[in-house]
Amino acid sequence: MSQNLVSLEISNEQLAQAEQAVTALEQALAGLVSLSIAERRRLTKMGQKSEVFCRQTLRVLAQNPQIVPPGLALAEAQADLQALDQLAPLLDRVQRLAERGRDTEMALGADVMDAALEGYALLRVSGKQQGLDGLRKELSSRWARRSSAEAEPAEA
Repeated sequence: MSQNLVSLEISNEQLAQAEQAVTALEQALAGLVSLSIAERRRLTKMGQKSEVFCRQTLRVLAQNPQIVPPGLALAEAQADLQALDQLAPLLDRVQRLAERGRDTEMALGADVMDAALEGYALLRVSGKQQGLDGLRKELSSRWARRSSAEAEPAEA
């Protein structure tokens, strides 16, 4: 018996609506940056434990402007913190949606794979009597093991 983790039908209208929504989101958040792996590694990151420290430090500095040198850019740091506070709840929602999308993609693929495996087993059992042995052999290439020389094509 085939599994059915998810049944999902998406209309063309729903796809178009989702595409428009993603486009609108990309346009609304055009200021988001993309960091390289090296840039991510170099950054001093503000984690959950550091967030309280950062907020308190900025608050103390704002209350004591006489100790803040002009090169510290306190106003910019405060603006960054405000943008972070605005962006975080939205990114949480987008991340949850993306996780549900990945889980749905995995469940759909698992359902398809399960049905295909059951169908292949049927072909193995009764395919010869139905004249489907050639197709079954063609499908069996999925299970064929390739040598390492075949697995990596030669570069020209």
